[in-house]
Amino acid sequence: MPTISALPYEYELPESSQVALIVIDMQRDFLEPGGFGDALNNDVARLQAIVPVLKRLIEGFRAMDLTIIHTIECHQPDMSDCPPSKVKRGKGTLKIGDPGPMGRILIKGEPGNGIIPELAPIPGEFVIYKPGKGAFYATNLELILKEQNITHLFITGVTTEVCVQTTMREANDRGYECLMVEDCTESYFPEFKQSTLEMVRAQGGIVGWTSTADEVLKGLKAWKPSKAFA
Repeated sequence: MPTISALPYEYELPESSQVALIVIDMQRDFLEPGGFGDALNNDVARLQAIVPVLKRLIEGFRAMDLTIIHTIECHQPDMSDCPPSKVKRGKGTLKIGDPGPMGRILIKGEPGNGIIPELAPIPGEFVIYKPGKGAFYATNLELILKEQNITHLFITGVTTEVCVQTTMREANDRGYECLMVEDCTESYFPEFKQSTLEMVRAQGGIVGWTSTADEVLKGLKAWKPSKAFA
């Protein structure tokens, strides 16, 4: 059986499995100056560092015609889907819904809410608009995964300890075999990323596996997915 070198042990890819890459919240509001991450006094350059590796991973999935799902954290313009408690948190210079240099913060359709150009989705890829941290909450993600017969998820994006980890735990509870790609996820706080990686693979992979983009691509090339080679 094809495997991917991972921690805490090999990640198996049965021939009957179907895989998807989930790219979480690689949007301007989190990665560029003037966005929500910057308003909370974070160093957004830390998140930008993963872009070249993540781009290469996305291109690898595209070359094999594998499912790619992008998520964007956002709220409706009237903020009817944003709990007041969420707005109050953070105490940054800008709050959710406030006008900023790239439009209203975390509001669907605003310039700052778009995915960065380097990682922009192409036709045929899915885009999920999510009002919460986890990608399953109040979205059609699970429906998409079932329609595509997905069994294995490769999870990437930002930030590691918040939206990425939340989504991975949600997926784990739903029975998906999840691998977090270490060099394709990042946090504003390096110690938070490291702690999350260790929690994910603790106790024999209680939440899932971790590996690198190179190992994932190498493992996928040794695998024979029906969708990629039909």
